[in-house]
Amino acid sequence: MNLQDIGVYFSWFILIYMIVVITFYSVVMLISVIQLRKEYRLDREKSFGDYAEDIYTKPVSIIVPAFNEEAGIVHSIRSLLSINYPVFEIIVVNDGSSDRTVDVLIEQYEMKEIKKVIRRQVHSKHIKKVYQSQILPNLYLVDKDNGGKADALNTGLNFSHYPYVCSLDGDSVLERDAFLKVMKPIIESNEEVIASGGSIRIANGCEIRNGEVLKIGLSKNPLVIMQVIEYLRAFLMGRIGLSRHNLLLIISGAFGVFSKHWVVQAGGYRSDTVGEDMELVVRIHRLLKETKQKKRIVYVPDPVCWTEVPESTKYLKRQRRRWHRGLFESLWIHRKLTFNPKYGLIGFVSFPYFWIVEFLGPIVELSGYIYIVISLFAGGIYLEFAILIFLLSCLYGSIFSAFAILLEEWSLRKYPRISDLLKLFLYSLTETIWYRPLTVFWRCQGVWQMIRGESGWGEMKRKGVSQ
Repeated sequence: MNLQDIGVYFSWFILIYMIVVITFYSVVMLISVIQLRKEYRLDREKSFGDYAEDIYTKPVSIIVPAFNEEAGIVHSIRSLLSINYPVFEIIVVNDGSSDRTVDVLIEQYEMKEIKKVIRRQVHSKHIKKVYQSQILPNLYLVDKDNGGKADALNTGLNFSHYPYVCSLDGDSVLERDAFLKVMKPIIESNEEVIASGGSIRIANGCEIRNGEVLKIGLSKNPLVIMQVIEYLRAFLMGRIGLSRHNLLLIISGAFGVFSKHWVVQAGGYRSDTVGEDMELVVRIHRLLKETKQKKRIVYVPDPVCWTEVPESTKYLKRQRRRWHRGLFESLWIHRKLTFNPKYGLIGFVSFPYFWIVEFLGPIVELSGYIYIVISLFAGGIYLEFAILIFLLSCLYGSIFSAFAILLEEWSLRKYPRISDLLKLFLYSLTETIWYRPLTVFWRCQGVWQMIRGESGWGEMKRKGVSQ
């Protein structure tokens, strides 16, 4: 076999791979459109109004892991205190912060140290002190030794008093009715649904004051705009389609509600992975299949949590590297599920999808980009294949992203200004040219870091999204 034959076979491999991926995304997109159409025929206010009464709802413990969140923690807590939900508690877990996170919370909410016996249901590090607000009795602060986000969540799980727990990032701002909406499938299913995740939207560019979103807008930073598009595609297309058939393997750590019983049964959050949110969901799925329980994990598109995203390539690169390492760790830990008939569609659809499309995708795409560049110089049949691959890449990236924006306007309509939607649409058409190659390269760097045995989160600097 000569070099030209190898080049042709490689061309066909990339071509077939991209056709398979595009076909899968097209099917998921169709399922998402049908599901959204079904959901939004309902009168939204009427459908959630009844759940504001405590006789219908389930009490929720909101766990907020905080590490050096001095800039935004007070505003996030204000946002939580104003949510429209009958019974809840807020547990801020300070994970050994080196800034004034603890001090600002104690000062702002008049917190006093209390003595409390904590039942240790899952492993967590030593708790130094526990505080309770004197003006808001449902607000607690747990100060512990540093152990990472997963360990902080386990501490909050041990401390919590209620049957449902919500993990929420310390820099997040919730819409007032978010909990009513995210709890609705749990309540209506008579606890057949044991976990529910909501949409994450980007707060950069929005006007947020005292923990409340006053005006939704777009940042002028191109990197942030592209992340808005990315989030719309991931949540409105990917997760709706997978959730419809109980194939969801990710509930974002930024906003998700779980049955405390099943999280404890699964052993809590693992602290030896950077993708603790996905790994927990996979482990719960695995536990349900092994114990033959007919429970479901769902995604609800309407509940919205606004969060800050990186505005520089330095921090965005770190985030994407970490995400890809976390994806691999979750898949590798539970690799026995792949094509295993014991685990049903999770083993035959979800796991192959995440292996082939999500994990291997960046590696294949980077190979495709390199092939296109080489083909520009080689010419001949290579150039013809390169043009075809590039056109498919545009369909795979830009066109699906543009459709996600149209889907947003058709369903949720969070962006009120036509100019913002037009800007998102125009930016989405450029994704394949510059933004997607960048993220593909960073994710491949994450694979390289993993091969070299590198670990850790990497510092993520936040400036705070609320005034």
